[in-house]
Amino acid sequence: MTELLTILAQTDPPAQPDAPAPPTFFEAMRPMFPIFLALIVFWWWMSRSRGKERRKYEEMLRALKRNDRVQTIGGIIGTVVEARDNEVVVKVDETNNVKMRFSRAAIKEVISEPQNGG
Repeated sequence: MTELLTILAQTDPPAQPDAPAPPTFFEAMRPMFPIFLALIVFWWWMSRSRGKERRKYEEMLRALKRNDRVQTIGGIIGTVVEARDNEVVVKVDETNNVKMRFSRAAIKEVISEPQNGG
């Protein structure tokens, strides 16, 4: 009985020298590094292309001038009559001389007319 009590009283289990230590956080994440790197590069590339498109759009809005043929975000096509600071007056009907006033931000694009070469 005393032998059983001495066995139960032992608190330290015998050490196992060949047991591997658990990996640290960084060691466990090492295989994921290429995926994280690819995601960061992809995000940077997408944000860069969006920035280029935005700058190109803003430059187009700044360059609006009389007689430019434009399309609004609502699909209305007309000719610029007057371009003010924050608004653009567009003639949408030539026969009745109908003009509409839009915010510059409502202009989607400048339409380039196909040129009829002789």
